[in-house]
Amino acid sequence: MKQFLLWNMIAVMMIGSMSCDAAQGKKNQSAKKVAAQNVEVYYFHFTRRCVTCKAVETEAKKALESLYPTQTKSGKITFKGINLDDESSKVFAEKLGVEGQSLLIVGGGKKIDLTSQGFMYARSNPEKLKAEIKAAIDPLIK
Repeated sequence: MKQFLLWNMIAVMMIGSMSCDAAQGKKNQSAKKVAAQNVEVYYFHFTRRCVTCKAVETEAKKALESLYPTQTKSGKITFKGINLDDESSKVFAEKLGVEGQSLLIVGGGKKIDLTSQGFMYARSNPEKLKAEIKAAIDPLIK
């Protein structure tokens, strides 16, 4: 009887460990799928823009082109400036929950808002903005 219980316990433990391995395999596959997706960077703005608003767009675009030249040329990472005063952009802005000037990174089912960092660093410390963009995008493409 003791041997029977011992073998049953061993069998239960083996089956339990196999199911955990299968769950981890699925988790790793979903992480690979996220990394394979494109990353889109959007800068939402209005027609009338201040110097800082223009700098956010310029510096974000420059950062993408210098950090990810291959991905931007291939279209894996894209940058789009979107004028909120255009009627055609209103539906898209609502979809992303945008009401004003915004710098967003969208990819892998995530939306990362870098608006505050953009306005804080675009003119005074563009390298810091570049680092913030890199920190947001790297996990989405790896």
